[in-house]
Amino acid sequence: MQSHQNRRSSYTSTRLSFILRSRFIPSPLSFFFVFAAVPLPIYFSGLLARINKPASLMRFNSNLASSMVDSNISCTTFNILAPIYKRVDQKNQSIRESDFRALWLARNQRILDLLLHKRSSVICLQEVWVGNEELVKMYHEQLGTSGYTIFQLARTNGRGDGLLTAIHKDHFKVLNYRELLFNDFGDRVAQLLHVKSVVPFPLNGKQDIQQEVIIVNTHLLFPHESKLSFVRLHQVYKILEYLEAYQKENKLNHMPIILCGDWNGSKRGHVYKFLRSQGFISSYDDAHQYTDSDAHRWVSHRNHRGNICGVDFIWLCNPSDSRKPLRTSWVEAVFSIGKQLHKASIAKGDAFAFLGENNRSDSLTYSDFCQLLQKVNLTGTADGLSVEETKELWVRADLDGNGVFDYEELKKIWNTTMVNKPGNCKESMMESKKEEGEEEAIGLRVKKAVLFPQEAEKGLWPENYNISDHACLTVQFSPVKMVCS
Repeated sequence: MQSHQNRRSSYTSTRLSFILRSRFIPSPLSFFFVFAAVPLPIYFSGLLARINKPASLMRFNSNLASSMVDSNISCTTFNILAPIYKRVDQKNQSIRESDFRALWLARNQRILDLLLHKRSSVICLQEVWVGNEELVKMYHEQLGTSGYTIFQLARTNGRGDGLLTAIHKDHFKVLNYRELLFNDFGDRVAQLLHVKSVVPFPLNGKQDIQQEVIIVNTHLLFPHESKLSFVRLHQVYKILEYLEAYQKENKLNHMPIILCGDWNGSKRGHVYKFLRSQGFISSYDDAHQYTDSDAHRWVSHRNHRGNICGVDFIWLCNPSDSRKPLRTSWVEAVFSIGKQLHKASIAKGDAFAFLGENNRSDSLTYSDFCQLLQKVNLTGTADGLSVEETKELWVRADLDGNGVFDYEELKKIWNTTMVNKPGNCKESMMESKKEEGEEEAIGLRVKKAVLFPQEAEKGLWPENYNISDHACLTVQFSPVKMVCS
């Protein structure tokens, strides 16, 4: 077992308001993995006795298990539900599992049994009860003795839970590790790891390549109110903004990126559309050939309100030269949220009616525009837009540059579709040679993706599943040669 304590360093970019803590391990760079908070499921018969569930619920997918042995990369992400949040008495919501050692100890041992049997290359956990030394020691010892290097990060302001990412030493060597502290309303954090494969991948008969990956594990804010959707979007923007800066700083071109986590939002939300506009695909949906509109096909979470939805994702972004600029996607996403917040005003035919009786107009000045943003809670709060970001939005809004934002410009922006342009990097035969002006890159292909419990894959949530309030998501990837023009 190996754990890491990391020195703090402030990230100086004015575009990023979070704190960065890092530990750098020098090594060549080539490929990235990002994990955020997603579940990984696969139960086997040996767990049945300990989990005490019906055999029909704990079916083990033997085909998946056998193929995982030969898989180049396997990712498991799972929100394991911290005992401090798990309610044990519906009549008295203040009673939590953390008050009963035997309960949380047994449940977390079942989770560890699952993870250790799976033996994924990378394990990303959310809602780990980092405030309890006994539970932390339990995870560190059992994962550590099984060959994992462990990285743990608590949420800020003593929230009690946090993230844990485990990298199997037989699969990857950790080159760099950084901690992103958003210092926002939800005290959210993210882990970023840059790893390189231990065993070279045989891409063809003549060449072996060691892939490099960045892994980000995160857990976004739960949108208790509609205005918090912006905070979640801002958290994702910060992650992507830092990744972009990191790649530029280290001259890292044409690399795949994987984001895993509990995104606390479905395929219908702004975060999903924002990531899609940046070239990311949902690995689970890709494996099952689902479209963006297939939001009802699967679920991964039953929240405290009893609602079921799909919120856990493993995102893949393969090398691409023509990805839409990050700031362009960001501006489109912010205006999209504004459109949703004031749908009622638009329906009345007066887009700016909410500014008040004294501001009835079909256009806005910069002052009016700032007032508008404040009314929809996009500015004026600790988690809102900065002055710089507000000015950037204004420049994008005033399309003709006449110093006035009119209704026609507003309609053009709100009618913009957040879609990504096709990339200039395409899969290529392993044995093929690159042509003049082309660059070779190594991408990833989604091989398989499964949810546990299996009912979640059908959009259902079994009542006798209680290992967590999230399903477990497992994705297998295989390396693929890409040629970028």
